[in-house]
Amino acid sequence: MTKLLRYLRPFTKGIVLVVLLTFVSGFADLSLPALMSNIIDKGVATGNTGYIFTMGALMLALALLGMAATIVVGYFAARISTGLGRDLRKGIFRKVEEFALAEFDTFGTSSLITRTTNDVQQLQMFLMMLLRVVIMAPILCVGGIIMTLAKSASLSLVVVVAVPFLIFMVMMIANRALPLSKSMQRKLDRVNMVMREKLTGIRVIKAFNNTEYEKGRFDEANKDLTQTTVKMQRTMALLMPAVMVILNFSTIGLMWFGGLRIQAGAMMVGDVMAVVQYVMQIMMSFVMMSMVFVMMPRASASAERIMEVIDSQITVTDPEQPRRAPEDVKGSVEFRHVTFSYPGAPEPVIKDISFATAKGETTAIIGSTGSGKSTIIKLIPRLYDVTEGEVLVDGINVRDYAQKDLRAKIGYIPQKAVLFSGTIRSNILSGKEDATEEDMRAAAILSQSMEFIEQKEEQFDSPIAQGGTNVSGGQKQRLSIARAAVREPEIYIFDDSFSALDFKTDAALRAALKKKTQDAAVIIVAQRISTIMDADRILVMDEGQLIGVGTHRELLNTCEIYREIASSQLTAEELA
Repeated sequence: MTKLLRYLRPFTKGIVLVVLLTFVSGFADLSLPALMSNIIDKGVATGNTGYIFTMGALMLALALLGMAATIVVGYFAARISTGLGRDLRKGIFRKVEEFALAEFDTFGTSSLITRTTNDVQQLQMFLMMLLRVVIMAPILCVGGIIMTLAKSASLSLVVVVAVPFLIFMVMMIANRALPLSKSMQRKLDRVNMVMREKLTGIRVIKAFNNTEYEKGRFDEANKDLTQTTVKMQRTMALLMPAVMVILNFSTIGLMWFGGLRIQAGAMMVGDVMAVVQYVMQIMMSFVMMSMVFVMMPRASASAERIMEVIDSQITVTDPEQPRRAPEDVKGSVEFRHVTFSYPGAPEPVIKDISFATAKGETTAIIGSTGSGKSTIIKLIPRLYDVTEGEVLVDGINVRDYAQKDLRAKIGYIPQKAVLFSGTIRSNILSGKEDATEEDMRAAAILSQSMEFIEQKEEQFDSPIAQGGTNVSGGQKQRLSIARAAVREPEIYIFDDSFSALDFKTDAALRAALKKKTQDAAVIIVAQRISTIMDADRILVMDEGQLIGVGTHRELLNTCEIYREIASSQLTAEELA
C-alpha cells in the first residue's frame, strides 16, 4: 500500500483541505454534546428559556457548519479517489504498453484486465472511505476521550476496558480476511479468463458441441470464487455484531455507574448524558474504522496486484544511447549464433542459428510445427531478446536501437491476423497514420484486398468488428498485409501470413510483393512449398536447429527433411 503514495502526490492540496474540513466537522460534532449538557443542567433544570434558545441556536449553527463541512469532504473525497483510479489505470496501461511478450506471458491477459478494472475499483472505494471516515474517526476518538475525562475521569474507565476488546476483535477478523481477499482476486482472474476464452472461442465451442463442457469449466471457477467470497463475508459478518455487543455493554455500564454518581450527587444529569454521547462517539469511531478494516484486506491485495504490474521489470528496454543505422545501409538482417529460451523453459527453443539476408533478397523459413520458425522472426523486432548471440539489423545489434526506431524499419504480419474495431481505413492506416489516400489504395491493391473492399457499400469506411469477426480469415490476412505494406518498411516479415489465401490469390499477392519489395529484405515463414519456391534462400528448421540452407533446387538434393516436405506437397513433375 505504501508504494501507492506517489500516486497521491498530485492530490496533496485536496487531501489537506479534506483534513482541515474534517477537523471542522469533528469540532462541531464534539461541541454538540457539551452544549446539550449545558442546556439540560443550566437551562432546563433552572427554567432559563433564554439560555435554552441561545444554546439551541448555537447548536443549530454548529450542526449546519458540520453538515456543510461533511458535504464538501464527501465531494473532494470522491474527486480524489476517482482521480487516483484514473491515474492507476493510466499507469497500468502505459506500463503494459512497454511490456515485451515475456511480461504478457507472466501476467496473462485476463489478469491484466482484472487488475485494471476490479482491483483499481477496490482501491477507489477504499480511499473514499479512508478520506471520509478514517480521518474523522481519530478526531472523534481523541476528542471524545478528552471531553469524557473532563466530565468524569471515573466513567472514562468504561472506555479503557472496552477499547482493548474492540481492537482485539477488529485485528483478529482482519487477519483472517486478508488471505481470503488475495485468494478472491486470483479466483476472479480465473473467472475472467474462462469467460474470455468462452467469448473468443465461441465458434470452436459450438462447432465441436462443447457447450456443456465449457459450462462446467465456468461453473467450477464461479463456484470456487463464490465459496471463497462466502468465507470472506462470513468472516467480516462477525465484525459488526461483535462491535455492537461491546458498544451496548459499554452503554449499559455508563448508564449504571452514571446513575450511581447522580444518586450520590457527584454528577449532574446533563454531564452523564454528555459522557454517554462522548463514549458513543468514541465507540462509533472504532466502528467507523472497523468498516474500513472490512475493505482494507481486499484493497491491500488489490494494491499489491496493481503494483506488481507497475513495478514489474521490463525485459526489453531501450539503450541509454540508441544508435541509428547509416542512411546508405538499409534492409539487412543477420543472425550470429543465436540461441533463445523462453522464460522458465528447460531447454532452448532455437540453438546456434546463423544466417544473413540483404536488401532485395527473400529468405524463407520452413520446418515442422514447433521447430522454432516463428520464434526466429519474433527476435528481429525485439518482441523477445536473445539468450545468446546477436541479431543485427542494418549492421547494428537490435539491442542498440531504440525500439521505436527499430520497429519503424519493419513491416510485421503475425501468424494470427489481428484487426481492431473501427473501419477498413483505420486498420490499414494503423500501419502509418500519415499515409495518403493513394498510399492506402496502393497497399490495398498490393495485398489483393481491393476485390472485396469495392464490393462493400462503404468501401474503405466499412466497419470492422472487434477482432475482425465480420470478415473472413483470408480477408483479415490481406488487410494485415496492407497494414504492413502502407508503411513501406525496409524489412517485411511474413509469419505464415498466406495460410488462409487460396492458391490464385497467393500467387497474385506474391507476384505483386516481388515488385514492391525489390528495395527491401523479405523474410517469410510458410508451410506451403509453393509460397517459397522462388525465395533466394530457404532455411530448414528441425527441433530448434538449422539443418539446411539453400535454394529450392539445392535443398531437394541436399536436405532430406526438405525433400520429404516437398514430396508431400508437390507432384513428381514439379519435383523433377
